[in-house]
Amino acid sequence: MIDVHRLRILRAVAEHGSFNRAAGALLLTPSAVSQHIAALERTVGHPVAVRSTRGVTLTEPGRLLVEAAESIAAELDQVRHAIDRLTAERPRLTVATFTSGGRHLLPAALARFVAEHPEVELTVRESEPEGAVAMVRDGTADLALAYHFDGPPPVRPDERPGLDWVPLMEDPLWLVLPRGHRLADRASVGLAELGAERWVLGCLRTEAYLRRYAELAGFDLRVAASTTDYFFAQTLVAAGVGVSLVPHVSLSTTGESTAVRIDPPRPARHIGLVLPRRRRPHPPTRTLAAALTAAATTTRTPTGERP
Repeated sequence: MIDVHRLRILRAVAEHGSFNRAAGALLLTPSAVSQHIAALERTVGHPVAVRSTRGVTLTEPGRLLVEAAESIAAELDQVRHAIDRLTAERPRLTVATFTSGGRHLLPAALARFVAEHPEVELTVRESEPEGAVAMVRDGTADLALAYHFDGPPPVRPDERPGLDWVPLMEDPLWLVLPRGHRLADRASVGLAELGAERWVLGCLRTEAYLRRYAELAGFDLRVAASTTDYFFAQTLVAAGVGVSLVPHVSLSTTGESTAVRIDPPRPARHIGLVLPRRRRPHPPTRTLAAALTAAATTTRTPTGERP
């Protein structure tokens, strides 16, 4: 049988790229680390790590074992937090969420949840998708609202065993313009018409995404302002600093700005839930997931309509 402690040591070797550095992180001697890795190799019958002057390289069996070690560590963390919940005086539920998702999807969902589970001690933690996925994975959050742009979702079974991604909604991006802008009265605008504009970024993660769309439209992106808040970005647009792309759930246009639909291919953000794959269902988590699904349904806007 493979020793879980030795898997933990191999995982540290992979993380630090060296027996010596792994030993320091684990408060072991380099000799002890070497002995544990040798014993692990005897158990599996194959080399798992190759040492050289440039550090340590894992073999294919070693990489498979590290993936297993990460899954086991995540499972054990989830179990530890589940035991903490079971032994607590009140049942607890923690949800992680990104800011705009929490602002627009959580209130209605939480109102429904609290009505159905008044006995549950609820905690909300703000986090961008990478951090939220990590929290669900290690058990510090029971579920998370997250998003992604192009490409695969932040959770895939081959890369994140033990986690599931549940799509909730497509969140289309709208072009936000100052009220007196030459294109403000248009029903829709092609990105190619915006080559001369300066842009306000409402989320630093959108820059690379927007640059790809700008390249497809045939212009270089010129950034006037970078923020981490879509609402702040829209106040900058209203002040005439530039134009911006803003997700539907984050729109808060005032009399000084307006939102216009973008011609296809229309960029969008994809919102979903990150859930642990549990053998035994956790009723509060299931209730909140259902409430968030209902909230996402009521938030959707037909693609061709103005917000």
